[in-house]
This record gives sequence, C-alpha cells and structure tokens, in this order.
Amino acid sequence: MGAARGGPGAARPGVVYLVGAGPGDPGLFTLRGAELLATADVVLHDELVHPALLDGVREDAEVRSVGKRGGDRVLKDAKQAEIDAELVALGRAGRSVVRLKGGDPFLFGRGSEEAEALARAGVPFEVVPGVCSPLGATAYAGISLTHRNIASSVMIVSGVTRAGRSFDWSELASVRGTICVLMGMQALDAVVAGLTGPGRRDPATPAAAIQWGTRADQRVVSCRLDELPRRASEAGLQSPAVIVVGAVTGLRDALRWFDRKPLFGKRVLVTRPRHQARSTSRLIRLRGGEAVELATIEIRPPPDPARVTEAVRGLSGYDVVVFTSENGVACFFREVERLGLDARAFGAARLAAIGAGTAAALASRGVRPDIVPGEFRGEELAQALLSDPALAERLSARPAPRVRVLIPRALVAREVLPERLRAAGCEVDVVPVYETRPASAGRREELIRALSAGAIDVVMLTSSSTVDSLCELLGEGAAAQLDRVLLASIGPITTATAEKRGLRIGVTAEVSTTAGLLDALDRYFAGLQAAPASAGR
Repeated sequence: MGAARGGPGAARPGVVYLVGAGPGDPGLFTLRGAELLATADVVLHDELVHPALLDGVREDAEVRSVGKRGGDRVLKDAKQAEIDAELVALGRAGRSVVRLKGGDPFLFGRGSEEAEALARAGVPFEVVPGVCSPLGATAYAGISLTHRNIASSVMIVSGVTRAGRSFDWSELASVRGTICVLMGMQALDAVVAGLTGPGRRDPATPAAAIQWGTRADQRVVSCRLDELPRRASEAGLQSPAVIVVGAVTGLRDALRWFDRKPLFGKRVLVTRPRHQARSTSRLIRLRGGEAVELATIEIRPPPDPARVTEAVRGLSGYDVVVFTSENGVACFFREVERLGLDARAFGAARLAAIGAGTAAALASRGVRPDIVPGEFRGEELAQALLSDPALAERLSARPAPRVRVLIPRALVAREVLPERLRAAGCEVDVVPVYETRPASAGRREELIRALSAGAIDVVMLTSSSTVDSLCELLGEGAAAQLDRVLLASIGPITTATAEKRGLRIGVTAEVSTTAGLLDALDRYFAGLQAAPASAGR
C-alpha cells in the first residue's frame, strides 16, 4: 500500500526518514515504511535489506546501497561518518530521503547516531520503527522470548562494544530471563565463556543460534549453551545471526512453524517478466520458499501498433472481447489509456477471460469478465463462449446475425480458440498487442550458473511459451540441465509441451493458476516430508 506522490502520506522534501526494514522477510515491512519508500526521492539502504523491498521504490528515485559489513571498525566508523554527512547534505538540498535500515533503526543499528547528526545540522527527520531481528527471528524459529511459566524478562545485548571489546557479562549475573545476543557469532566462544563465567549461566542452559531469521534460508541450531560453539561451527552457521539463551528455547520443537512449511527453504525459479514475477515471488515467500527471478522472455511492443489503435477505437463494434493472458490485458489497456478512454469504451460487448489471473487483471482496471471457464485452457474458453446464453441465442438465430469477436493476444499463440469460434460462425479478429522474445545471452549464462551451482530447486513452468523460451535459452543441453531440478507445470497443455521437448515433469497442477501450481508443490513436498516419518513407524 503506497501513498500518491505529493499526497498526505508521501515523503516530504527536506525530510530524512529513518525506516526499519525489518528482520528479512519483506512481508514484515510496515505500511508507513512502504508509503515512504514509494514516494521518496532518494533511498539509501543497508546491505542486508531484502531486495524485494526495493521493488516498491519510485521508478525515478535514486537508490544506493550504503552497507558497511566487515570486521574493520575504523573503516566502518569512517563509512558511517560519510553516511551521516550525506544524509545531512541531501536533507539540506531539499530531497526527501529514506534511510532504510535492517531491523529497527534504534536497536544496534546506529540509527540514533544518524538522528543525532541530523538534529545537530537542523535537518528534520522522522523515525519509522521496524520489526527487530530478536523478535522476528525468534518468532519464525518457534521460540517465544517470554512465557508466563518460564521467562518474564528479556535482555538484548551486543556481543561487542563500540570499542571492539567484549560485553561485560557480569551485568547479566542477576538476570534470570531470556538473553538475546546480537553481533556475537564471530566471537561465539567468548560469548559462551562470558555467559557461563561472569554471567553465571548454567552450561546446560538451553540455547539456540538463528541465522538469516525470517527468510527461506533460515537455519537454526539448538542445544546446550556450552555446546553451541561446536554445534554452530559444524552446521556452518555464520553472521548474521541471533543467539538466544534461556529455557524458552526448549519450546522450539513444539512451536516451530516456519521451517515446517512444505516449501520452506526451496529456491523456486520464476521465469515470468519482472512486472509479473513480483506477485508470484510474494506467493512463494508466503509459503516459506525463496523466489529466484530470472525472466526467460521479454515482452516487446506489437509489430503493428496501428492495428491495436484501430481495435481500441472500434471496441463498440464488437460483441465479445476475449483476453487470454495478463500481458494481453496490460498491453491492451495501455492503449486504451493512451487514447484517453476507459472501461466505457467496451460498450455492450461481453468480456471473457481465460482464467482467474486474467480475470483479476481485468478487475483491477474496473472491468469484470462475463465469462471465465472452469478450466483455464483455450478449448474450455471456446466452449464457455459458445455456451454463453446470449451468444448461443444469437448464433442459433436464422438468419444468424454477425457476431464479432476481438482477441487481443500475443503475436504467437495457439490457434485453437479463434479456429473454434470461426467454425461456429463467429467473425474473429486476432490482434497482436505484444510480442514475446527470448531473453538475452547474459541471462542464459546466469541461468546455467545457477543450475550448475545447485542454486535452484524448482522451476515453475507457467505456460507453453515459458517452456519453449526456457529451452531455447538453454539450447541443446536444456533437458540435461533441467533434469537436476524439479519441474512443475501449471497444467496438462504445458506438461505436454514440456514432454515434447524431452523434459521430465515432476508436478502438474490440478488447477491451472499460479496459486494452484504452488498448492501442487506444497502437496508434493508435504508428501516427501511425510514419507520418512511413515517409514520410521
């Protein structure tokens, strides 16, 4: 949800906003943060901010990473001084600025230092809190920081001080609640020694380390406190991570939920164009997976734009307008808007959509389709159109009046729909409103590297054109390259196309929508999780 540029919730010129990006999962970002991000002139972000958050930035905004990871404290302090000075300069120049910081700006994020620099310079600023990593990471790991019967207090400490010295663990000697340690993984042995020594913690105290909390690559090690350094090292856990010490960590087996999702940790290749990939990626993250966005096709303007203009201007002369893809809706309505028209241009025409996604794309533009088939295929759409009472009555009349049908679609597509409508007596105009082209050679190399490195677990095949473009992008070795991952198809037609290409499909959706395909993947991986448990009984 964003604010219109210049609207009441928009970022104001000359103001710097210190915004918490949350612990990792972009779904935990605040509404206030999102509206500021969508309207700011400049965005300066930390290195660990999830890339998906930057999808919400204004197209013409200046976006820069100002991350300062590493162990050299002198260099980090110098970098922080540069950031402070830049925030002041941008504010004085009248720019609206979002300083996007991991977690919460005021919890070990040096946000207070940036605010102090702005205050000294007289530059207005606001602070937008974020979900901090101790809260987010523990919740996603199934660890309740407090519990009425176990812990009534929480202490959050930094593993090291500003001067680089270890925390004075004797301060925690009288603390009986939960302890969270941030920035302690690089000196985990010293942290545990401090807690079991001056901190007076029993070596057998339950403890956990949570790396990349709230993200699909979240990893958790839980054990006795004195075993944590060895166990974390064996598991390969590194920064960024949260260390949790206290009896509440013993609740993890009962309360863990995020890493029990069937799709948890799976890296899913989304091959759709960037503007469509965002919604799919969000659905994947909601199910615990991580989307790997790499478009295998590019959407280009149609070869004959004049035909699109003519079709839009002549909309009132059609009895039916049929949309067969979300891209078709977007490209057609772009021309409608360019001509200064709106939904009224369709007049009395009945509208049809091939599926739920296309219907939603129409609804977002103020138009609800009259006809949507139960199965999202060209054959079913043709049958649904011919079975529509209003059209069936006209087609059965004698003499039959002319029934004009407009199909705005891709330049290359299956011909079954127009052919069946023509065979039934309809006059059909197929107007290409966009063209798909294979992605660049650079994308090919990027995809091959990801497949070879095992950085992809699942490939979503959302249409026959996706299959064709993916195989063309990979070249002759496509089947061998893709044999190492799970191929998931959106429906029978896409599966048939893939099999003709020599691909081995592991999952085919029963409902041919993106959500239906993800449901099928959930069932597939849930079955794999259940198999070992069944074998053990």
